[in-house]
Amino acid sequence: MTIRDIRHVGLLSPVIAAHTKYYLEVWGLQSAGEHRHARYLRAASTEYHVLSLHPAGRTGLHHLAFGLDGCEAVDAAASELERRGTPLFAQPKDLDEPGGGYGLRFLDPENRCVELSAGVADHPNGWSPGKVAPRRLCHVGLNTPRFEQTVAFYTDVLGFRVSDRIEDRMAFLRCGRRHHVIVFCRADYASVNHIAYVMANVDDVMKGVSNLRVRGQEPDWGPGRHGPGNNIFCYYRDPAGYVNEFSSDIEYIEDEATHKPAVWRRVPETADLWGTAGAPGPDVRKAMAGDPDPGWAFSTDC
Repeated sequence: MTIRDIRHVGLLSPVIAAHTKYYLEVWGLQSAGEHRHARYLRAASTEYHVLSLHPAGRTGLHHLAFGLDGCEAVDAAASELERRGTPLFAQPKDLDEPGGGYGLRFLDPENRCVELSAGVADHPNGWSPGKVAPRRLCHVGLNTPRFEQTVAFYTDVLGFRVSDRIEDRMAFLRCGRRHHVIVFCRADYASVNHIAYVMANVDDVMKGVSNLRVRGQEPDWGPGRHGPGNNIFCYYRDPAGYVNEFSSDIEYIEDEATHKPAVWRRVPETADLWGTAGAPGPDVRKAMAGDPDPGWAFSTDC
């Protein structure tokens, strides 16, 4: 199975109106429509949407979507998943969501809903430049109490590769050359850790910082530069309590054949090579821990 890239993330939202307003007016995303009470938001790329917000009584992951190369690849993935003992939540079919496409859904070992899709339309309307312009989704951080099992599932079954680790606490997984599209963090329970958006460069990161400062919101952590991935970062909390990241200048793997994952020490210098941000404070750490997410199998909100 060859996953091409991360497409979008869906989040449960207990404050849908304020949540949507924040992403439209503060974070720099633009509307990609509404469907079945969910709000869809796009970034500056042609990807139809990068974020969907689904009204619910709690926070948690609604689904995580990845792209495949063509409908035949979706059908092949369905066969491979079932052969490997992973039942499908939804068989391959035309997708009933903005952008359409053809895809399937299944549950990972911790009941996260994962979508694999192809043939999704590009957004037909041009981008209206604003003060802040996230380009696309960069990566999603997920907390897991079943660290080894979850990393093994994503690598052995879905074909992700480990780019780097921080001791036995974090694993950075890629599906293409970009250093990571998923980060798994060892934790006491499954939850969303953070969502990162690609900015064009460090200047755009700092423009984002300036835009939020004007609106009275200071960074929860950053700016700084991470060790694994070498990306510039700045973290904020949104109205629902999720942690977002402006990210730029992430590392790309030059040679798949020769790359060997590094094991970084769990020290402040690994989290921030510059030393400008220091270690994350207790408030943002609590937000990154999130609320326990039982997943789709036990949810009445999806």
